Amino acid sequence: MQKNTVILVVVLLILSHSSFSQKSDSIKKVTHFSGSVSVTNNGLSLVPTFSLGEPAALVNLSIGGKKFSFEPDMRFALEGKPWSFRFWARYKLLKTEKFAITLGSHPALNFKTFTSTVDGTETTVVRRFLAGELSPNYFITKNLSIGVYYIYAYGFDQGTPKNNHFVTLNSNFSNIKLPFNFLMRFTPQFYYLKQDQRDGYYFSSEFHLGRKNFPLSVSSIINKSIESNIIGSEDFVWNISLIYSFNKKEYVEK
Repeated sequence: MQKNTVILVVVLLILSHSSFSQKSDSIKKVTHFSGSVSVTNNGLSLVPTFSLGEPAALVNLSIGGKKFSFEPDMRFALEGKPWSFRFWARYKLLKTEKFAITLGSHPALNFKTFTSTVDGTETTVVRRFLAGELSPNYFITKNLSIGVYYIYAYGFDQGTPKNNHFVTLNSNFSNIKLPFNFLMRFTPQFYYLKQDQRDGYYFSSEFHLGRKNFPLSVSSIINKSIESNIIGSEDFVWNISLIYSFNKKEYVEK
């Protein structure tokens, strides 16, 4: 626990330093405000082997500059019940034509509802996590990249996994041109998940289809377990989502 806690503290310090170091020249930088709202038939977690098992609404926002951004990720069941909240702070440590490294950290709240077998009353339990991430990517071409994504999350509450490791080997095929100005993105990945003493290997992929300069798009995620003994992990899950996206550049400039 001590080693993982040190990793989280280092990430948080780097992000804090980056945030403060930009204050002096932030008025010279163009900031952005972007995001998306999506509705899906099956809400999938950041680790896609876990699902809500019912329709969900997802809200993702991003506000910040070229280096530092604040990115809330909020997920709800369609009847309005909260599912999970993550409040990302991300810092682009390196960005060149061929290579990029992003650091991130977030506190997270996960909501789970239990129904009493005696009187049918519902109780919602909030589970708290603190996580740090590292995401290096290499660009083979402008629209093709490969990378590694690692996230460590520590669970604070009794009954939740304390030490969670999520590692992916991923690729990103973007801006695949189709007729009538449609564009497709394809992002396959293999990943390893370890929760305390349990672990598993998986394959997942996201397909995204949109039209140039049009705010609506559709996406689908599939996830297949290769070998796993993790509690709650599903053998095969999928979803399809309708997404509304917006991007406001030069949102604030002084």
